[in-house]
Amino acid sequence: MTIHKEGYKSIAIGVILFCIINLASFYIFSSSLPVVTILLFVATLGLLVFLVSFFRIPKRQFTCKDNAIIAPCDGKVVVIEEVQADEYFTDRRIQVSIFMSPLNVHVNRNTVSGEVLYSQYHKGKYLVAWHPKSSTENERHSVVYRSNGKEVLVKQIAGALAKRICNYLKPGMQVKQNDEMGFIKFGSRVDLLLPLDAKVNVKIGDKPKGGVTVIATW
Repeated sequence: MTIHKEGYKSIAIGVILFCIINLASFYIFSSSLPVVTILLFVATLGLLVFLVSFFRIPKRQFTCKDNAIIAPCDGKVVVIEEVQADEYFTDRRIQVSIFMSPLNVHVNRNTVSGEVLYSQYHKGKYLVAWHPKSSTENERHSVVYRSNGKEVLVKQIAGALAKRICNYLKPGMQVKQNDEMGFIKFGSRVDLLLPLDAKVNVKIGDKPKGGVTVIATW
C-alpha cells in the first residue's frame, strides 16, 4: 500500500495537530486527569489513522480488456438507468452511478484506454452524493473517452463532504485503462454514461473495485 500524492499536505497537517493536541493534553491533564489524556490520545490517533487510510492506494491486479468498461472507483452501485444526456452527448445513455463513502479508496482511474475528447470542470452545489440532482447540480468534472470508436463519459461528482475534485486529464491526451484520472477528497460519487448497446455487468447494491470490476462490455 502507498499514499496518494493528494494526501501529503493533509496528512502532514494531521500529524502536526495530533502532536500539538497530545502534547498540550499531557502537560495540562496528565497529572490531574490522566483519563482525559488517554481518551484524547485514542480519539486523535483514530482520526489520524482514518486520514492516512483515506489516501491509501492498495496494491491490486488490474483488469485490462479492450471491450470492457472497468470501474473508475471503489464504492457501491446506486443507480442503473436510461437517461437523457445533458452534457456533451445529445442522445440517451445508460447511467451507472457509484457512491463512494469516506471509507472507500478514493483514487479515480481511467475506465478505458483511448483518447480524451472532453475534460470540463463545473462549479456547483454540495448536495449529498446520493441525491438525484447531484449529477447535474453539484460541483463536478466530466471526461469523455473515445475507445475503439465508441465514447463513454465519466463524471466525478462532489458530495456534502467532498470539497475538492482533482482531475489530471486534458483533451487530446492518450490514456491507458486503469491509470489515474484523478482523486476526490472525502466522500463523493462517480457517474458513467454508456452507450445504449453496452451490456451492464453489475446491479444496484454491488460494490465494485476501481481498476478491477468490469462495469459493462461493448
